[in-house]
Amino acid sequence: MKKNLFQLIIVLVIFIVNNSFASEFNSDTTYSRWIINSRMSDFRNKSETIHFKTSTTERNIQWDYVPGLVAKAILMTWEYYQNESWSIPLYEAVEDYADNIKMRIEESNIDDLNAGKIFFELYRGAKAKGQNDKAEKYKENATICRDKLVNDQIRIAAPLPGAGGFWHKKKYVNQMWLDGLYMGPALYAEWQGNFGIEKCKKDNYKAWDDIALQFDTVFAYTWDVEKKLNYHAWSAEPENEESSFWADPITGRSQEFWARGMGWFFAALVDVLEYMPEDHSARTRIEKYANMVADGLKDRQDSKSGCWYQLLQYDNTLSSSCGINNYLESSASSMYTYAYLKGIRLEILDKNKYMPVAQKAYKGLINNFIVEEPNGKIKIVQSCESAGLSNTRKGDADYYLCGKDVKINNDTEGKVLGPFIMASLEFEKLKK
Repeated sequence: MKKNLFQLIIVLVIFIVNNSFASEFNSDTTYSRWIINSRMSDFRNKSETIHFKTSTTERNIQWDYVPGLVAKAILMTWEYYQNESWSIPLYEAVEDYADNIKMRIEESNIDDLNAGKIFFELYRGAKAKGQNDKAEKYKENATICRDKLVNDQIRIAAPLPGAGGFWHKKKYVNQMWLDGLYMGPALYAEWQGNFGIEKCKKDNYKAWDDIALQFDTVFAYTWDVEKKLNYHAWSAEPENEESSFWADPITGRSQEFWARGMGWFFAALVDVLEYMPEDHSARTRIEKYANMVADGLKDRQDSKSGCWYQLLQYDNTLSSSCGINNYLESSASSMYTYAYLKGIRLEILDKNKYMPVAQKAYKGLINNFIVEEPNGKIKIVQSCESAGLSNTRKGDADYYLCGKDVKINNDTEGKVLGPFIMASLEFEKLKK
């Protein structure tokens, strides 16, 4: 009873926040700058408050995929605006993060690799400053992350289906999750795009074969042809102890289409295609996946808000045991917006078909999820704090709305902050 009352209070708070203080979209506002300046010193990793070192805050941050995601987005913004003086503290904050924290990569934990993406911009920044020793250290760290994935990450073994696919984590035996494609193969691709040319052409081509294999496997086993959506996860061994609670015994698929899961996957597709050689035999196939995902999500965009729901195959009439109905979710909506805009910019996605979707989505992010505070800062509300699959997390619709670890965060959680920065940056590139 107390839990249900608490969840209802959360819903009420969201309604009040979104309808009383929500920001109104202004096309002249540089939202990437505004949100970074507002939240770089105060955002959340789940319920923990963390911050980069700034003029007003000390560093309180560790190696983790969430601050890594935010740091990467900040660096992307710095690199685009590096000729403007306001961007200098952005680079310095992430440089301080990279230089003073210890890389912690657990055995076969694909999430731990995501923070390694910061080393590519830092490498270029150090090179531009003539700091060659520092640049080489950043390159070495990026290579450690790439090699950890390629050489040490446990893979599905034959004769199981999907042989060669990276396990999501050591404890998730023979499982691949949509999330993992963003954490591992996207970093792998960025490394190949930056440093792979230094290897022989044959080795570079084989690496791209390996990257393509990850997407081929996940797409083959998670894509629903009729609904045009990807299931959150798949197990090559659905009846094993780690998978049987949530995986379909025949298909190995999880039960639902979780919005942020597809957000990780869509973003990974366009990020990988940014670097994938034009002449690689798999490029056309990976582009096809990106277009199929874009088309499926287009059909699920809420016509009124321009955003997407936590569970993609339902609208807000879907109820749950805890009283929370399916809700518009900010992190997935931000990821889709980023992927649409970047895909259009890279000419992967058709501009005429998807630009209306992307522009409506970006305006929807501002109008539905950005809240201006009395101090002039902005924050992001209504993001799903966490979700996963295990022998205690069934992955049915009720779980994604009521699970113990599945909370709605209204204090700018990092998994929405990073994608919102990236979506804003792509929109700003579009304007220019």
